[in-house]
Amino acid sequence: MKRSIVLLGLSAVAVSGCAAEGFRNRSDLVAEPSACVAKRFEVYFADSEARLTEPARQAIGMTAAQLQGCEIRKVQVIGLSDARGGAAANQSLSERRAIAVAEALTAAGWPAPAFEVEAVGENAAASSGVQEPMRRRTEVLIDAVPRS
Repeated sequence: MKRSIVLLGLSAVAVSGCAAEGFRNRSDLVAEPSACVAKRFEVYFADSEARLTEPARQAIGMTAAQLQGCEIRKVQVIGLSDARGGAAANQSLSERRAIAVAEALTAAGWPAPAFEVEAVGENAAASSGVQEPMRRRTEVLIDAVPRS
């Protein structure tokens, strides 16, 4: 019986703490997270393509809208490819993919000087040489902060 009394006593203290005066609004306790933080997203491509798909355009547009009121300090765009094809072809494809994404982000209003565009070509291919659709992408890393 003693154990029950202790538990009831603790729950009474916990409940009474919830009704404490001084906190009338949720915002008094919880701060909304800022949209202006570092973000990362990926844009996927069809086999041997550097043309943006509709889902890719949507991902770019959605991210651009989320960061609209932010200061974009740096955007790193890294083009990748799968193991299909030769080293030179994969490097070229990676470059074209990265440029396509950077151009779409610039068209969405992002500052062009903030971009670092890279292509890793064959270095992104699996060592086994197996075609991997997940490697047909461009990674976008964004450094964003609230405007001062």
